Amino acid sequence: MIAYCRHFGQLLFGLLLLTTLPGCSPLNLSALTANLNRQTDLDLVCEGAPAYLLMLDSLLVEHPDNPKLLMGGVQAYTAYAGAVGECGHPERVIAMTVKARTYGLALLHEETGLSPELTFPELGAALAKVQKDEVGPLFWGGYGWALWIASQDGSPAALVDLLKVEQLMQRVAALNDTYFRGGAHLFLGIYYGSRPALYGGNPELAKQHFERALAINKRSFLPVQTAYAQYYAKNQFDRELYLKLVEEVLAFDPATAPELSLSNLVAQRQARRLLAKIDDNF
Repeated sequence: MIAYCRHFGQLLFGLLLLTTLPGCSPLNLSALTANLNRQTDLDLVCEGAPAYLLMLDSLLVEHPDNPKLLMGGVQAYTAYAGAVGECGHPERVIAMTVKARTYGLALLHEETGLSPELTFPELGAALAKVQKDEVGPLFWGGYGWALWIASQDGSPAALVDLLKVEQLMQRVAALNDTYFRGGAHLFLGIYYGSRPALYGGNPELAKQHFERALAINKRSFLPVQTAYAQYYAKNQFDRELYLKLVEEVLAFDPATAPELSLSNLVAQRQARRLLAKIDDNF
């Protein structure tokens, strides 16, 4: 019912996997991350991820309240949880989402004081106090939480939590909507586009969020187009838009945005599947 969260994780895999941990190593991890995001061999990156996750876990056992480590932990686990389909290990997804939620909520509480126990009025009041320099923990805490929700098979309690995550992402968009390549807009586009109106769906809002994400990225971050096709065009029975978006992804030359090679490679694989299903979808 809420598989769109898993899809969101898969779309962002290339940008998230093996993210930086400033101050934790003499290596230039920023340069390492930039290089990994330029990789075109997805299998190579998938094979390297588990070792990195084990290293992060070891560091967090020693420093469980370190914000930089918590940020790295939630980023890495959300990435791998969203990518296990492409990496060929779907049986790992639940364990990965548990870790993503654990580190994400710890980061959220450590940096903003927010927690899942807050009521909706309490959460709204607390979010109003969150400032622009706290957008990172707010986004990643919410995303780690959402990915765990997606693994709960639509349980009522998890769906209530998802409404809280929506509030977090709305606040991210209000404070800094360009953060992480417009990640909040991509999340909200999928969120509003994939749900029926009875459960908070809103196609027009979905379209607005997708268009804003495209503008932020100058149409070079291809996961936006694939999500737009699958969660808006398909559900609105707009075959023309669906085909236009998919063909745009497939025609894109990854060499024009080498810093996005890995995420765009995953998106192009997704686009080929979407094209193959066009007659089934319309």
